[in-house]
Amino acid sequence: MNLDRAIEISILFDFYKELLTEKQREVVNLYYNEDYSLGEISENLNISRQGVYDTLKRAEKILQEYEKKLQLVKKFNERNRWVEYIYKEIVDIKKDIKSSKDCSILVPKIENLEEICRELLG
Repeated sequence: MNLDRAIEISILFDFYKELLTEKQREVVNLYYNEDYSLGEISENLNISRQGVYDTLKRAEKILQEYEKKLQLVKKFNERNRWVEYIYKEIVDIKKDIKSSKDCSILVPKIENLEEICRELLG
């Protein structure tokens, strides 16, 4: 199993699992989160190995289609990048405030952060 693919499906599963059937949720969870083999899942759920494989592939495709349409993971990652940027800017501003008597030079930085926050809030 490709590690990048496993991480991708696990993240998609975290966002969209409630949109899968109960059986699809169980198979994806066991395979990607609990690291069960197809054979182990087959034994535990009393379905054929081929049935497990088909269910897994169908669920993966569904998860990818949801992301393609809704882009919740993409939006979440973008917001996280902006929050990280804002945090770093705030740390820099604090340093600047401590080392400078002229705080007016900080106004453009603060206004930039204000604009980013406004955009993130919608």
